[in-house]
Amino acid sequence: MAHPTLILAALATIASATVSFAQQQPLPVNSVADGVFVHNGQTAQMTRENAGAIANVGFIVGEDSVAVIDTGGSLREGRQLMAAIRARTGKPIRYVINTHGHPDHIFGNGAFVQDGATFVGHANLPRMLATRGQFYLEAFRRTMGDELIDEIRIVPPTLLVSRTLTLDLGARPLLVRAWPAAHSDCDLTVFDEKSGTLFAGDLVFLTHTPVLDGSIRGWLGVIGELAALPAQRVVPGHGPVSGWPAALADERRYLETLASDIRGLVARGEPIAAAARTAAVSERPRWELFDDFNARNATAAFSEIEWE
Repeated sequence: MAHPTLILAALATIASATVSFAQQQPLPVNSVADGVFVHNGQTAQMTRENAGAIANVGFIVGEDSVAVIDTGGSLREGRQLMAAIRARTGKPIRYVINTHGHPDHIFGNGAFVQDGATFVGHANLPRMLATRGQFYLEAFRRTMGDELIDEIRIVPPTLLVSRTLTLDLGARPLLVRAWPAAHSDCDLTVFDEKSGTLFAGDLVFLTHTPVLDGSIRGWLGVIGELAALPAQRVVPGHGPVSGWPAALADERRYLETLASDIRGLVARGEPIAAAARTAAVSERPRWELFDDFNARNATAAFSEIEWE
């Protein structure tokens, strides 16, 4: 009979190989246009069960190279995204573009570091990651456990965008645009001119309640500019790939309702607690995760609007 230590070592090796294999299984992706692939994240909070795979992530293949747009909510998801790319092309991954700094969009970055890709982000993103990165890691550990957090790295961008930048994948220019504070203070969009596909990050939510971490007034202003972009379809940060600009209608209505309700509360001298309870409650039936995010949105918007 084998020595117990040898049996345990063998089991550990098998377990490690099983985990490694699972991590390398390609992330399910859909082709939404020629050379444009998207994984639709779950409409959910980040949990141990979903390994943080709640945001939309994707990649675009040009004649010479590949750009990744967001990498997911864990290193496991990032590795699975890498596997999905390698299942479709052997071209080098030249750019990893982070649409903003929230964990569900960037915690897969570490899967792409060894390939020598250039990490692209808003000019404000390094500051945001320096300020919040440790908090995000600690929150992730509490929710997901040590087995998922151990290898996560905060990977800041090496190519910063303050206005617009064109990245060429080989006969495939991508227009990357930095926006003023809206959903967050470090939002980027990526427009693939060849297919008319706009990767909007969390500047656009569908189905999932919008999440305010920047400026409600800024976001409403940005929506007006976004609508003028000549896209055919949008890949939102959360929700289904949809036609453009019709995809903006629900989010615009929600934000306008939230702002209007809060202005009414401020005018009547109501406290911020009233905003958390009542602002935009008419929108509850139209959105998923409403009770997870609306009160926080209302509190943030109240703090901004009361000083108008």
